[in-house]
Amino acid sequence: MFSYRHAFHAGNHADVLKHATLVSLLRYLTQKDTALSVIDTHAGAGLYRLDGDQAHTSGEAEEGIFKLLGSTSLKAAAKGALIDDYLAVLREFNPPPKSGSGSPQLRNYPGSPLIAEKLLRPQDRLHLFEVHPTDQRLLRGLVAQRDRHQIIRLKMDDGFSGVKPLVPPPSRRGLLVCDPSYEIKSDYGKVVDMLDMALTRFATGCALIWHPIVARPEAHDLPRKLKNTAARAGKPWLYASLSVKSGQSNARGVPVGLSGSGVFVVNPPFVLAPALKEALPVMVEAMAQDEHAGFVLETGQ
Repeated sequence: MFSYRHAFHAGNHADVLKHATLVSLLRYLTQKDTALSVIDTHAGAGLYRLDGDQAHTSGEAEEGIFKLLGSTSLKAAAKGALIDDYLAVLREFNPPPKSGSGSPQLRNYPGSPLIAEKLLRPQDRLHLFEVHPTDQRLLRGLVAQRDRHQIIRLKMDDGFSGVKPLVPPPSRRGLLVCDPSYEIKSDYGKVVDMLDMALTRFATGCALIWHPIVARPEAHDLPRKLKNTAARAGKPWLYASLSVKSGQSNARGVPVGLSGSGVFVVNPPFVLAPALKEALPVMVEAMAQDEHAGFVLETGQ
C-alpha cells in the first residue's frame, strides 16, 4: 500500500488541473471573513523538486506544467484568470535569482497542503492526513517550517475515516479535498462512501475530488456515482476532465502513462464553471500529446 510516491508525478497534467481548480476554490472561499476548514485526505509530501532525480525519472512535469509554461520559466504570458492565479501561487515557492536578473525558474512544485497553507488565513484550519511513512515525515518537517499561522493539524491516519469527526466544522464552512492514488481498487468505493457521509453530515460543505482516467471499470463508473451521490443530496455539482492523449495500452493491456484525469466539485462557487470554461481549452492546447486530447465540462443540480 506504500508503493505510490507523488514525487515521480509532481507537476504533471493531472496536477495542473487539480491544483488550478484548488487555487480557484480557495480564492473564492476565503473572501468571507468567517473561518474556513480545509480537510486534505491524502496530503502527500507537500513539496516536490522538479529538478530532482524522481521528477527526471518520470519526465511527467515536462509534459505537464512545463508545457503549459512553454519553458521552465515562470515568466509566462497571460493565460486567463484561473491559470494565471495558479501560476502566481507557484511563483511564491520559486523566488527569482539572487542576482536580481532573470525570471524565476520552476524548481519547487507545491502539493495541495502547501497551496492551501499559502492561501489560508489565521482564522482558518487545515487538517492533513498522510499514511506513507516517508511522505509523512517530509510533510511534518515542512509544516514545522512553514505553518505561519499555526493552523495545520497533521495526522498519520487514514484520511477516509479521518474526515467524519471533522464535519461539520465549527464555522460551518469547509472544503474537503480528496485525491488518493487509486492504486487500490477499493479506493473508488471509499471515495463515494466518504462523499455520501460528508454530505449527510455537512450538506453545505464544498468538496473537491480528483480521479485518474484509466482503463478500469471503477474509474469509468466513478464520475457517474459521484453525480448520483450529489443529486440524492440535492446539491449542485461540477465535473471537469482533461485528457492529453489516447488511453493506449501495451501488449499486455496495461495503460501506458496517465492519459487524463477529472475533478468533481460539490457545491461549486458560481465563478468556477466560467473560469474552467476559459482555462480548459488553454490546457488542452498546451499539453496535448496527440489528436485525442480534449476536455469535458459539465454541471448539474
